Amino acid sequence: MTAPCLMLQGTASGVGKSLLTAALCRIFARRGYRVAPFKAQNMSLNAAVTPDGREIGRAQAAQAEAAGVEPTVDMNPILLKPEGDDRSHVVVHGVPIGSLTFREYGERRGELFSAVAASLARLRATHDLIVIEGAGSPAEINLSAGEIVNMRIARLADAPVLLVGDIDRGGVLAAFVGTLALLEPEDRARVAGFLVNKFRGDVTLLAPGLEMLYERTGVPVVGVVPYLERGLVPAEDSLDLEDGVPRRGDTVLDVVVVKLPRIANFDDVEPLAREPGVRVRFAAAPSDLAGADLLIVPGSKSTIADLGWLRQRGLAVALVAAARAGTPVIGVCGGYQMLGQALHDPDHVESPETSAQGLGLLPVVTTFSGTKRTVPVRGRVTADVGPFGAACGEPIQGYEIHMGRTRVDGGRSPFRVIDRGGVATDDSDGALAFDGAVIGTYLHGIFANDGLRRAVLAWLAGRKGVAHDPRWGCGERATARYDRLADAVAAAVDMKAIAALVGL
Repeated sequence: MTAPCLMLQGTASGVGKSLLTAALCRIFARRGYRVAPFKAQNMSLNAAVTPDGREIGRAQAAQAEAAGVEPTVDMNPILLKPEGDDRSHVVVHGVPIGSLTFREYGERRGELFSAVAASLARLRATHDLIVIEGAGSPAEINLSAGEIVNMRIARLADAPVLLVGDIDRGGVLAAFVGTLALLEPEDRARVAGFLVNKFRGDVTLLAPGLEMLYERTGVPVVGVVPYLERGLVPAEDSLDLEDGVPRRGDTVLDVVVVKLPRIANFDDVEPLAREPGVRVRFAAAPSDLAGADLLIVPGSKSTIADLGWLRQRGLAVALVAAARAGTPVIGVCGGYQMLGQALHDPDHVESPETSAQGLGLLPVVTTFSGTKRTVPVRGRVTADVGPFGAACGEPIQGYEIHMGRTRVDGGRSPFRVIDRGGVATDDSDGALAFDGAVIGTYLHGIFANDGLRRAVLAWLAGRKGVAHDPRWGCGERATARYDRLADAVAAAVDMKAIAALVGL
């Protein structure tokens, strides 16, 4: 039997489609259904690695976790990783197929849509329900003829559509009416309900507006979801950076993340932000580094270009000065490469430049190649000094997504890798300098390891002379967060009506 599909589309980007998709996955999974998320095409620099070493959007991996199933490439058959205003690194079924301009991508939409259709068919054959997430807005009529992520997918799946709007930004009723007005009649008829998201205050005050909305459109509002705490699911794209990172309580420790123009996998820092008393903020100018207890240089989709940006903004000099003054610095993936002595790109894999000088803080040299490594990793901490020192011997897990190979010229490494993608290995990862206070690693997800996170925060607190919080490193399990999300959404929407849309 082919599984029914329910689709969430939005009046704009950033209205909460990913969050509500995860919530519905969790709600229906708790009712005993085999649920899978699906997003045909995701444009995001936040990626995850599936158990078989393929790359998909981080949001779809989180939605799969919420549904209680393993993430697969079929849940996000096309991942676009922007490299500039008109070019993206294109990943199909978890494997890179090249760097394409918007026009080049359009010329291949036929084969790409076939890949999307095949993925959806496989999911429908093995699950009871597919919860589909759209992208942006279906009312972008300049793109509608060639889109393969919104109404074309709804037609392919014969799915009812719930239209999500963000009331916190204002104008949500106009956005609902305007979106419907711009849709073709066939697609307009698919919109079965509105979901008002991010509402604050007394919902009864909204009632007159919702009644007028129904009178004008004939489409019911099936839920008014309150403004939920941020961080319940991983951040999706750079829009999520505009509001910063959620913070719990008064600031005890100040973690500063360099806001690279092409920042990738910035959700690496979210486990730190969920800790009480830890403030995570983003820096785009040298003055933003002032007062930092820890500096993090995150991943980048265009490492050499972002390294040039660091120099143009004066951040390169400021980072080096901070490190030499004793402020701990951690570089992850592209950030690790930037902290080294040099970066070489002889085949112009990611840059028109052949080489670039690094920040010189770590004894490493990186050479880019066309072979991409995407693999889940298990290992243990080997650093015995610096922020990671108290976690020495602790098991860790994470994942690698990179196209560079880095040679370490002496010194110690922070991690020993014992398993890559289910294959036993015995390999070092990363580099240390400045008595372990400057750290580089290829491993994403390291701060999701409770023991390591606890050790880092305790070391920072001791260095600063403030009390260690015993709650650090005792983070809430992801399953508990998804349950809280599901409880909040289920209480705010008409689940009976939503279930009826898909015959469940």
